[in-house]
Amino acid sequence: MLDPKWIRECPDKVRELLRKRRHGFDLDGLLALDSEKRETLAKSEDLKARRNEGSRRVGELKKKGQDASALMEEMRLIGEQVKELDRKLAKIEENFNNQLLMMPNVLHESVPDGEDERANIEIRRHGEPREFSFEPKPHWDLGEALDIMDFERGVRLAESRFTVLKGAGARLERGIINFMLDLHVTKHGYKEIMPPILVNTATMLGTGQLPKFADEQYRCAPDDLWLIPTAEVPLTNLHYGEILHESDLPLYYAAYTPCFRREAGSYGRDMRGMLRQHQFDKVELVKLCTPETSYAELDLLLGAAEKVLQLLELPYRVVALSSGDIGNAAAKTYDIEVWLPSQNCYREISSCSNCEDFQARRMSTRYKTSSGGKIRFVHTLNGSGIAAGRCLIAIMENYQREDGSIAVPKALRPYVGNMETVAL
Repeated sequence: MLDPKWIRECPDKVRELLRKRRHGFDLDGLLALDSEKRETLAKSEDLKARRNEGSRRVGELKKKGQDASALMEEMRLIGEQVKELDRKLAKIEENFNNQLLMMPNVLHESVPDGEDERANIEIRRHGEPREFSFEPKPHWDLGEALDIMDFERGVRLAESRFTVLKGAGARLERGIINFMLDLHVTKHGYKEIMPPILVNTATMLGTGQLPKFADEQYRCAPDDLWLIPTAEVPLTNLHYGEILHESDLPLYYAAYTPCFRREAGSYGRDMRGMLRQHQFDKVELVKLCTPETSYAELDLLLGAAEKVLQLLELPYRVVALSSGDIGNAAAKTYDIEVWLPSQNCYREISSCSNCEDFQARRMSTRYKTSSGGKIRFVHTLNGSGIAAGRCLIAIMENYQREDGSIAVPKALRPYVGNMETVAL
């Protein structure tokens, strides 16, 4: 969340932030609540000071053997006023904090200003899309013909946007996950974590999934637990409420988890195949670092995610998201988009974001500086390293052959029993 002091002292900057994000947040309402909160607090503190002074005087009168009943009654009435003001203050603070949690993060100055994804800026491309001597098939046709994907049974077992992977399809996805974890742990210095995939409300609040995106989540209401939409949630919250030491930073964490999203509001888009699922596999990368190093760390995070596609020899591009397309918690985001021949376009396969101290404030995750011992908020970063299901799709479509078989990328073969081809 944002610093309330900054919001109060720089309302024009906040209005400009909301304009750039095309966000309809009621800033005037929040500022009015902040003013009411401070006025109520001042009244309460003034009455408490009067009560303390009155209590001291009551004690003096009693020591002198004088009648203190009138003053005691006055103090009782002041006490009732204090209780009422404190009840009022608690309600105001609850309302204020709930609204504050709905505000989006600041934007880095380099974020392009724009309405939506059409204003995203391409940074670079890597690899050339393959030229086919035949009409390339979409992954759902390939998967069903090779008997490695079963969409009908996925619907039967759950509902639409759930898929059953079979045989070589299941082995490929498992191999992709292991390939990515080994790469990030052995080459990029991440510590592998196996976190819970059910987390509590405080954890979801910490990274910003709640309260704004509650409709996107799957909840186990009787236990007040939520299925994670990404491993970013448990990984970033590993140090919830802690004060780290600067010498401990940066911290690099990587995890494979299944992820769950209701995809509310997205119905009608990407209904066929595995591109947009309610359950999907992903390797997530998370960093905690100092503010001074966070944008250099973002470049390294992006490079780690890109390396996956480079080793698999999949063509992709990197785009910087515009102010109208960027996520609520991010200050700056790069998307990596992989080439899908069946769609003749690039589609997102990873997002790499610097959230600065937005999540750290919600989690109260701080560190003590080595020089001076000052307590500061960490910066948090996250990125897909990468989405395994979309990686499988990209391999199937880019490595397909005219006879319907699929070649396995060389870098992946050691993770799938040296399988070179998927064929009937």
